[in-house]
Amino acid sequence: MGYSGTASSKEQWMSPETAGMGDGTAALARIADARRQLLEQLSQVIVGQQDVLDQLLISLFSRGHCLLEGVPGLAKTLMISSLARAMDLTFSRIQFTPDLMPSDITGTEILEENRETGSRDRRFLEGPVFAHVILADEINRTPPKTQAALLEAMQERQVTVGRQRRVLVDPFFVLATQNPIEQEGTYPLPEAQQDRFMFKVYVEYPNFDEEFEIARRTTAGGLPTIRPVITAAEILALQQMVREVPVSDHVIRYALALVRQTRLNRPGTPDFVAEMAAWGAGPRAVQFLIVGGKARAMLQGRTHVTTDDIQALAKPVLRHRLVMNYTAESEGLTADDLIDRLLAVTPTKEDELTRDARFQKIFSS
Repeated sequence: MGYSGTASSKEQWMSPETAGMGDGTAALARIADARRQLLEQLSQVIVGQQDVLDQLLISLFSRGHCLLEGVPGLAKTLMISSLARAMDLTFSRIQFTPDLMPSDITGTEILEENRETGSRDRRFLEGPVFAHVILADEINRTPPKTQAALLEAMQERQVTVGRQRRVLVDPFFVLATQNPIEQEGTYPLPEAQQDRFMFKVYVEYPNFDEEFEIARRTTAGGLPTIRPVITAAEILALQQMVREVPVSDHVIRYALALVRQTRLNRPGTPDFVAEMAAWGAGPRAVQFLIVGGKARAMLQGRTHVTTDDIQALAKPVLRHRLVMNYTAESEGLTADDLIDRLLAVTPTKEDELTRDARFQKIFSS
């Protein structure tokens, strides 16, 4: 584990705007307890998928968005709707189709007649994007114009209808799904649009014991009731607290080392990167690694970020930001394989990282 740069006390990094959370110790206990209670509620309807749930919570408390990829039938929709209920948040599911228009998700203005005066007034009908948690189901099945409308909402947290901008509710959390099997008639997200998502999360098949439990539960009776354990106001306060978690220069330097090694034709980039990748990750990857590390640390009851946090988030942050070349694809190599190699050749100890001649080139370029 690399040097963490811990604060002298848990209260040191807390601001006065923690929305009634109390001192640093109480606030830290609250977010760790919120994680425990959320997972406890979700475990009533979701079997396994611990890594996926943790990544969703990290993204939520980091004010990020997630792109989930998995075959049909892995309870992605149930997982997301259950998460919204456990947080007492409003939820909208948008089924993306080839004929979906931007106004179908953002809303539209209509002319409404006043029966008393006979006059006609414009009224805005909010679309499904005006909710706290948005499930964008099969986002790659809709044309780029509609994808762009959702991505504007994700980035700006507002929508533009006509000449008027309308602010979305806060917290605002988008979870988009993709089906990796069927590609006919789809509009794959360009790399620049995928970069707007904090994480790309793979939802894998359950193991035997998990699938046995799934079969037993879902064929026996109705699903249990999810109880809300955290409010929107508390989530906003915790999101602000995450930003205030201290991070040492060494951990930032380590995150930079991982990301900058993915860029081709730059000093210090390993030869195997050029052999596998066609394009590397941009500065947003570093930002998400660090803020995600802060959220992960707090959810685990820590007041500081370590290189272990950066390593744990490297794949979900980087996998959709790396474009693999034809050679790698023909050999069946994925972005995760490249990330594994980068993690293996990047020292976590501060003195090893700063003394290495290759990383000196990376940090000075």
